[in-house]
Amino acid sequence: MILRRHSVAACVILLVAATHHLAHKFDLTRFEYSQAHMGTRFRIVLYAPDVETANRAAKAAFNRVARLDNTMSDYRETSELMTLCQRAGGAPVEVSDDLFRVLAFSQKIAAQTGGAFDVTMGPVVRLWRRARRTQVMPDPRRLAEARGLTGFAKLHLDPRKRTARLEKSGMLIDLGGVAKGYAADEAIKVLQQHGVTRALVAAGGDVVVSDAPPDAAGWTIGVAPLGASGRTPGQAPANFLLLKHAAVSTAGDAEQYVEIGGVRYSHIVDPRTGLGLTGRSSVTVVAPDGITSDSIDTAVNVLGPKRGLKLVDSTKGTAALILQSTESGVKSFESKGWGRVPTTSSKADNRSLHPAQLLSTAAREEHDHRATGGSLWSAAAEAPLSPDFATDNLAVRE
Repeated sequence: MILRRHSVAACVILLVAATHHLAHKFDLTRFEYSQAHMGTRFRIVLYAPDVETANRAAKAAFNRVARLDNTMSDYRETSELMTLCQRAGGAPVEVSDDLFRVLAFSQKIAAQTGGAFDVTMGPVVRLWRRARRTQVMPDPRRLAEARGLTGFAKLHLDPRKRTARLEKSGMLIDLGGVAKGYAADEAIKVLQQHGVTRALVAAGGDVVVSDAPPDAAGWTIGVAPLGASGRTPGQAPANFLLLKHAAVSTAGDAEQYVEIGGVRYSHIVDPRTGLGLTGRSSVTVVAPDGITSDSIDTAVNVLGPKRGLKLVDSTKGTAALILQSTESGVKSFESKGWGRVPTTSSKADNRSLHPAQLLSTAAREEHDHRATGGSLWSAAAEAPLSPDFATDNLAVRE
């Protein structure tokens, strides 16, 4: 559904911890880690009593993410997901708990959205990946053939046997719109198992947080405005969310798109047409967990404001903000619950926030190809301030 979903949306999420580096009251120190996984940078910010605890917890969390990457990647021919796809058209395949959970959740969202969210869009997504590289529209005949291999009703799951079956040979599953949110959820769980209860995990445009930083009511996440051109690099946030025990995701086409024949096609593909979305928009979703926010933001982009907000309002604990760029300016649409999402003023944060320039698509892809797993590193409170860190929708000024 998403072309290697780095999800660089027009709604830039800017993240800062609303606290001082060193929390004397709780005797906790702030640590930060970064590694490359799932085609993006996973970033962990946590509070721990000492560096040993912090390093141990972060390493375990990244190991969990790496295992999930090996399970759900559609770029690695040896991944569990690709093994399932290679057996499409055959007998049911027993899959791991992780893969089954993600597939089952995806099927639930697909049913709720009438197929607006559909992980069987792999064959179509691959054609659009090529289109982005070549700047040439997918061949209509090949696109029609690819669409014939899609449809969430063609994916059959058996909870009792924990099996999955793809009806037709050639079917491919793309978990780009859900896997990173799930991985961020799992990373938070691992951190908690290691005694770290105040943490943030950012995976591109998906952020999951546990308890708030010491001496703070929550993690401050700034939502930047959508410019009339549909691009927002460097713009200051218009809204500041204050979250704990929650997740926030954003999806849109600020950077991830291809322009062919004067038409701009988003990296988000509409399963109903097989074409990239052409409207410039950004969707920010707040939910109880990352797997929900990750999938819902994609679905809402496809459904549009009216049907999208209906989906959000029917999903427990979920709220959304939709921004659309039109000839007359930017229009905003809010779910019924958006007004109840905790917010704060930028002045409430004593640390300066400077939005970092987003990495260009080309630079990001080159970076991803060069990445070999990333190096584990920590930045204790006493360390010099780090430079702007930018990946997809996230930017932090330390």
